[in-house]
Amino acid sequence: MKAPVITLSAISMVSAFRGMGDLLVPRVQNDPNLKRLPGDLDTLEESKLTPTGKLIKSILQGNGDPQDKRTAYTGSVPALDSAECARDKCCIWKHIADEMKSMMIEKGGQCNSLAREAVRMGFHDAGAWSLHTGKGGGADGSLVLANECYDRVANKGMEVGCNQMRSWYEKYKSYGVSMADLIQMGANVATVVCPLGPRVRTFVGRQDNPNPAPDGLLPKETDSADFLISLFSNKTISANELVALVGAHTTSTQHFVDPGRDGAPQDSTPGIWDVKFYGETTKWFPPQEILRFKSDIALSKDPRTFLTWKAFSLPILGQIGWNRAYATAYIRLSLLGVYNINELTECTKVLPLPS
Repeated sequence: MKAPVITLSAISMVSAFRGMGDLLVPRVQNDPNLKRLPGDLDTLEESKLTPTGKLIKSILQGNGDPQDKRTAYTGSVPALDSAECARDKCCIWKHIADEMKSMMIEKGGQCNSLAREAVRMGFHDAGAWSLHTGKGGGADGSLVLANECYDRVANKGMEVGCNQMRSWYEKYKSYGVSMADLIQMGANVATVVCPLGPRVRTFVGRQDNPNPAPDGLLPKETDSADFLISLFSNKTISANELVALVGAHTTSTQHFVDPGRDGAPQDSTPGIWDVKFYGETTKWFPPQEILRFKSDIALSKDPRTFLTWKAFSLPILGQIGWNRAYATAYIRLSLLGVYNINELTECTKVLPLPS
């Protein structure tokens, strides 16, 4: 009896994921922006790529695995100030990731408000970049270093997370840790500590920039699908990848879109990284406790994205497909404005294992 079930599941999966071609196979697009690789990968010849550069390029072209669910430290972690720890570029990040994890999980094992802010911080630091605004912005730490977290309306509501990130930076900067990497590490730790969340392959070595990123490059909850697809195309991110990234609203709670409903989530399980967000956004009668963004509703209905949205709504296959698609898209996002990608170090092994 098992064989027919597996066969039907496979057929359903193929059918469900039609329309998501650029997530599951190498990106072939009419839009020239979507043929671009981030940072120095866009100009370096294949012969000059390091193993890390080749790995990232392979992932972004749909060939490599954007998740690593198993690689981890074995045995005890070397002491922070030991010579052994100093010899391993990832050792300091294991200490940091463990501290982040301890502060991002609430009783019962779900992810908490600090985790939600950390995910949002990763988006807002990296997303303030465009092909048309020069080399400024991107995943460069300016969200905190240039006080964008406090001075820009688009970043309102992340003050607690930014204060915590500044505290970690003061504690660990003497070990060569950059704010840019701290923010992206925080986002990936937060993602995997949320139950069902992907363990996104994680790279360190980004360079900080204390200058403000270009303003006006982050999406708003009232944006149309046309505007959002164009905005993210100029970040080399496709419409389907945008749908995958928007799924991070599964852990989101709003405080300013509707102040009268402070704390309202975007799906009914904000402490879990599940696909309920996709299904509940499109329901005729969604759960009363959730607040749906106009921008999310627009993407869920747009002919360029609704098939992807529908596929991610599937309870099991959707979760598998979304986690992989999200991990690929987030790696790309986290490398916008990074021009030394070929010199980065993979430190996925420091992340908590999936729950």
